Amino acid sequence: MDSFRGHSTNRLVPVSSMEDTQDSDKSAAPPLEDDETSVYNGYRLPPIDIRNIVDAPPTPALSFSPNRDKILFLKRRALPPLSELARPEKKLAGIRIDGNCNTRSRMSFYTGIGIHKLMEDDTLGPEIEVFGFPDGAKINFISWSRDGRHLSFTIRFDLEDNTSSKLSLWVADVETGQARPLFTTSEIYVNAIFDNFVWIDESTLVVCTIPLSRGEPPKKPLIPSGPKIQSNEDKNVVQVRTYQDLLKDEYDADLFDYYATTQLLWVKLDGTTKAIGPPAIYTSINPSPDNKYLIVTSIHRPYSFIVPCGRFPKKVEVWTSDGKFVREICDLPLAENIPIAFNSVRKGMRSINWRSDKPSSLYWAETQDGGDAKVDVSPRDIIYTQSAEPKLGEEPEVLHKLDLRFGGISWGDDSLALVYESWYKTRRTRTWVISPADRGEGARILFDRSSEDVYSDPGSPMLRRTLLGTYVLANIKKQDGSTYLLLNGDGATPEGNVPFLDLLNINTSEKERIWESDKEKYYQSVSALMSDQCDGDLELNKLKILFSKESKTENPQFFLQSWPDQRITQITNFPHPYPQLSNLQKEMIRYKRKDGVQLTATLYLPPGYDAAKDGPLPTLVWSYPGEFKSKDAASQVRGSPNEFAGIGPTSPLLWLVRGFAILSGPTIPIIGEGDEEANDRYVEQLVASAEAAVDEVVRRGVTHPNKIAIGGHSYGAFMTANLLAHAPHLFCCGIARSGAYNRTLTPFGFQNEERTLWETTKTYIEMSPFMLANKIKKPILLVHGEEDNNSGTLTMQARNLIFTGNSERFFNALKGHGSLCRLVLLPYESHGYNSRESIMHLLFETDRWLDKFCVNSPDSTTDPKSCGEMEKAAGEDKFVLVGKGGSSNPEEDSEHDSFYSMPRSSL
Repeated sequence: MDSFRGHSTNRLVPVSSMEDTQDSDKSAAPPLEDDETSVYNGYRLPPIDIRNIVDAPPTPALSFSPNRDKILFLKRRALPPLSELARPEKKLAGIRIDGNCNTRSRMSFYTGIGIHKLMEDDTLGPEIEVFGFPDGAKINFISWSRDGRHLSFTIRFDLEDNTSSKLSLWVADVETGQARPLFTTSEIYVNAIFDNFVWIDESTLVVCTIPLSRGEPPKKPLIPSGPKIQSNEDKNVVQVRTYQDLLKDEYDADLFDYYATTQLLWVKLDGTTKAIGPPAIYTSINPSPDNKYLIVTSIHRPYSFIVPCGRFPKKVEVWTSDGKFVREICDLPLAENIPIAFNSVRKGMRSINWRSDKPSSLYWAETQDGGDAKVDVSPRDIIYTQSAEPKLGEEPEVLHKLDLRFGGISWGDDSLALVYESWYKTRRTRTWVISPADRGEGARILFDRSSEDVYSDPGSPMLRRTLLGTYVLANIKKQDGSTYLLLNGDGATPEGNVPFLDLLNINTSEKERIWESDKEKYYQSVSALMSDQCDGDLELNKLKILFSKESKTENPQFFLQSWPDQRITQITNFPHPYPQLSNLQKEMIRYKRKDGVQLTATLYLPPGYDAAKDGPLPTLVWSYPGEFKSKDAASQVRGSPNEFAGIGPTSPLLWLVRGFAILSGPTIPIIGEGDEEANDRYVEQLVASAEAAVDEVVRRGVTHPNKIAIGGHSYGAFMTANLLAHAPHLFCCGIARSGAYNRTLTPFGFQNEERTLWETTKTYIEMSPFMLANKIKKPILLVHGEEDNNSGTLTMQARNLIFTGNSERFFNALKGHGSLCRLVLLPYESHGYNSRESIMHLLFETDRWLDKFCVNSPDSTTDPKSCGEMEKAAGEDKFVLVGKGGSSNPEEDSEHDSFYSMPRSSL
């Protein structure tokens, strides 16, 4: 036991500000004393074993050509420096803009592009590196031409004054790798605030550019033109959730116009260019499958100061592909009053798009309930279709009527399409089979199930690419001529996910399984259909798929599998990202809550650990609650015991190298059956779930009962604070990142709570750990990004008058009651953390906290009622610890974050 624990219990020491060396002894400062309460200045580094994992080079992303004969390896860097996040940004209409390069701020990028041919034997040919652009270029928005012969992408550069250049558009020849600027003049730059560019055909693009006539940004007047006034003299009911970065005044509106206004250019690969349409704020350009038309969407004034730009007045038009106006589809007014109930939507036409099985036919949905989910009406949504240029007097045709909320269509042909609808309140989801040529006649339900019931999930139909470049339902044909849809499913089972491919007879609903993941050691998942280069049905005997394969200790690799002989060829050989943890131990464990709900968690143990020899370990529990409508659904197993342990830069799994046991993602279901809402018994179910998890790992002998830390991000931070308030006997300390702690500050709903503060005041108050600051006596580390743009977790009121506090106010409340706490605010960081300096400091703070209050917490059992006296008697910090993070940036706009997991190659 002593030899194993010797690695994990070394006292942590602060190191010189961002001094990075492989020799940890050279960078170490004097050890901290137990009673030290000084405020650290400057950024710090965690121990070298954690740093080595975080700094490991990321795996390339993959992209396949339209003809599936070439693969791009898109190369990425590790964490960005803080200087990139520190660049000035404009916060306008719910988005953040880098005014220098005229893009969204905080964009990631690729550093290089490698092209590999896929040979006839399914192996990869030698890499062709795309070249021709200067060193240091940051590459974004990589796109294949429709024939797969060219790539288009933007590049930008860092300038000496810590700003970024504007985006220039480049094209590359795929056969040679030679890249060149698309425009013959260096004065044309891409405006990427909303859309950027789109291929119209194999040699033509429409590009969103900064108008050449645009001058300098508007200057803020020294004296405002008048007071800021908002009025509701018409007594409208307008309930909105809390949004960040909204327009504040007319000057902000002028700035938004300045940066978002785009001039569309029609450009050929030979450099021929012409302007199309007037300058406007175009948000999307969508070419028809036959390349003859464009759906052009724009937003316009009047703007709003209470909702983001997605709710601004929106105009949708049809143009010819060379820019001639055809007709207006709709001009939707400002939508400030969309009800807050889930499944409420904007009034009027929405989801306007092209049918992928037709040359130029439109479809859209229209609400029949005024967009209000609380209105009981049948039908609730109607789907319409119409040609791009309808004849005089030709009205839209009704394609299908739905009683739930429209969720999309998978198109096949005139005889087959699948229509999806769902309803959050009941968790019901349905899939309809329709015949578009019959305009909904003979429609029937294919699947009708609960979205929570993962065991009944039949999978999603796979799509094939058409000659027009669109994607339609893949029909698989057997030798006897019978045809089937191909369903790709996760295969959730009580033993974990076992992904599959099923052939589905659309007429009889009979299924035949043609592929399934290994169950014993590996986790395999189908990523793409590779044999879809022709129109018509796909022969089963010529089927080819791309799938990934991984295990608990083997990182994901990609393989091709071909029918009929089931030949498998490995096409990637990515190195293990952190070989020091290649032998970690992973187990999916199951246990029950006291009300009988089956719970699961993933237990990770360090390499070489033996419970019998080494004894119980300090343990970090990291979780995120979820809401359910039934106990049965909440009890179902999600995930696979054979998946690779992906470790992102802020993952709790990093502490495996520090000798911790990690209980990752223990399910914490908050259940509201029937008419009961889940949050009516939030605290009761939260504590019961945590007790069950702790009891299980202690029973197994791997966890020391007095050395268990709890942590989480966003809603998981909210959970952490609640558990320290309501269940201090379970945990020795807590780590709460980017949390919201006072739900009265989000009075029109939060997370999955759609009732308002005034409808259920008791629930809002009882769920808010801010209201229980006087009861939190266990040490808690609060971390927050100073530029958090999440709708429920802003740091304090000074940044937005809507809020009266979250992390800072919660910290002050704790401090006011003498609680042992520490607040770390990370400059320039948002809801998730991006820069290397911030992440390293976050890990340093976390490691120090765990060492001081978990590893070195008392071994003896203590009466939870006297935990405050215990901490003082032990000589621990009775003063407040404050760290501001400094001395003198997919998954980040949502509260639905788990810990930062390692991104896999995207296809």
